Amino acid sequence: MDSRGIGICGIGTVTGYGWGREVFWDGLTEGKHAATLEGGYGLNHDETAWVAKVADGGDPADGASRFSRAMRAAAREAITDAGDRGWRPGKRVGLLHAVVLGEVDLWREFYLTRNADLKPREYLALMPSTPMSTFMQEHGFHGPAMNVSAMCASGNAGMLTAKAWLDAGIVDDVVFVATDLSATPENVLHFTRLGVAVVDTDPLDACRPFQEGSRGFPAGEAAVAFVLSNHAERPYALALGGAMSHDAHHVTSVDPGLEQVRGCFRDALANAGVPASAVRYLNAHGPGTAQCDRAEAAMLEEFFGPDTGLYSVKPLVGHCQGAASAVEMAVAALGYDRGYIPAPPTVAPGHPQLLNGRTPVQDGLTVKSSLGMGGHNSVVVLAPPA
Repeated sequence: MDSRGIGICGIGTVTGYGWGREVFWDGLTEGKHAATLEGGYGLNHDETAWVAKVADGGDPADGASRFSRAMRAAAREAITDAGDRGWRPGKRVGLLHAVVLGEVDLWREFYLTRNADLKPREYLALMPSTPMSTFMQEHGFHGPAMNVSAMCASGNAGMLTAKAWLDAGIVDDVVFVATDLSATPENVLHFTRLGVAVVDTDPLDACRPFQEGSRGFPAGEAAVAFVLSNHAERPYALALGGAMSHDAHHVTSVDPGLEQVRGCFRDALANAGVPASAVRYLNAHGPGTAQCDRAEAAMLEEFFGPDTGLYSVKPLVGHCQGAASAVEMAVAALGYDRGYIPAPPTVAPGHPQLLNGRTPVQDGLTVKSSLGMGGHNSVVVLAPPA
């Protein structure tokens, strides 16, 4: 295995498509979005909205909420997958959990229906340490366990933190999970008010990253897990390195000068030790908003050649907030393994390098960018397995 990179040797997912990696991949491959029309949205909870929401499911023993069940299910699937691909856990297995808004359903119930009155055990279920603790107990892992939070860039932040742990010898392996099941009516309403979420139109029509007429993104939910190791036998992909920065400009808007975004791309390539000419794909944040499309298109044109393909899967999976970049890294890693990228079909004139539908994977690196709300810039460089 390439000594520079850590291996993604197991993947598990719970998404709007359903519970499991294969239903996720099948949905993407069909080019159909995961969103369904959900009732109970709007200011008075009397409207419908297109939302790629995780359905009820999972093991009740994993907790009372969809959040805890999805987190544990995705992680368990990734661990089983890694074992089937030859991975054996080392002595120190750490857990990183990327999360922005945790246990939203339980907190909503706590305040709105339970009058802030719970039994001690029920109250402990609200704590961010609880799903991590029960996960570590289930598997007998004793490495460090920590939450990571960087808004929509949390998945990239978690991947780079895991690589830092492995490179420093703090752990032998990392289970990295990103969980966001926060598409409640209240949260979706406020993203709609911000002018970025679109709930009243079919997602493939409303969300058109790098195409004319895009209005924003559909809300989505997901839990995505990876097993990461320096001793993977058959990894899906390698994480070579990356970078993070902050605009320090505005609570929602990207700094129009793009200085920090540009520096993040440059630093990521340097950290990974690769030239820009080796990059074949830009797996973009691509939420379909004008400012993000402009920023990432500018980076594509400044750093990479005309043969670098551009894509975003948010029209299909929705914007999964704290789990967004993890969902999108899973697409890149599975794409290397399955031989094609399940890019959304284009629906309007757009950037000439934008992929249109299912596209065979060519040799080369993938840059996964994520521009988290509030100025969180992040870039991860992925490579096919050696």
